[in-house]
Amino acid sequence: MEKSRFYQCTNPVCRLRFPAQLERKPLTNCPRCQSPLENVLARQDVLASNPRQTIEGLPVFEGVLDNIRSSFNVGAMFRTADGAGLRRLHLCGITPLPIQTKVAKTALGSEHAVEWSYHPNGLEAVTEMKTAGMKILALEIGERAISLFDIARSPLSTPTALVIGSEITGIDPGILELCDQKLWIPMLGYKRSLNAAIAFAIAAYTLRFGG
Repeated sequence: MEKSRFYQCTNPVCRLRFPAQLERKPLTNCPRCQSPLENVLARQDVLASNPRQTIEGLPVFEGVLDNIRSSFNVGAMFRTADGAGLRRLHLCGITPLPIQTKVAKTALGSEHAVEWSYHPNGLEAVTEMKTAGMKILALEIGERAISLFDIARSPLSTPTALVIGSEITGIDPGILELCDQKLWIPMLGYKRSLNAAIAFAIAAYTLRFGG
């Protein structure tokens, strides 16, 4: 059964080519120039799911979101956590919670698949995790930080927590003192850092599956 169809504008100047879901009413005119459209292709496998895997037997992997300000970033981090097999997200300080509409908008249901807990004091939360024997990694540039790709040549083998902080203020200095290692993502361009949700995704997948 078709999942979507692709259209192409017949206007040789426009030539817009785009998809539309099958469930919608068939289109006849180009949304850009209003010229007639040609139905050029149908796909059977659009958005087909990856084969579902399980985290059973994998080392415990958790995330600590330390005072992340953006609700949309938090929602995106939930999707990353679900995909990379993080067991839990610890939401600390002023980090928005999944009960907020903007978080749920980008989490797209993953907030129900990943366990989470709220901690007013992130330092206390990380202290408990450290005491329980978890390895604490901080995604933070600075002195004695090493490249993410130098440490993650093989997948995680011990219970680990990945900490990420605000794009503006960084990770709480008290939490940094508890971390076993600071990691940075190499940057080749003008900017010295990435969006928090993107950086978290790169680090989470690299640590889980190896670099």
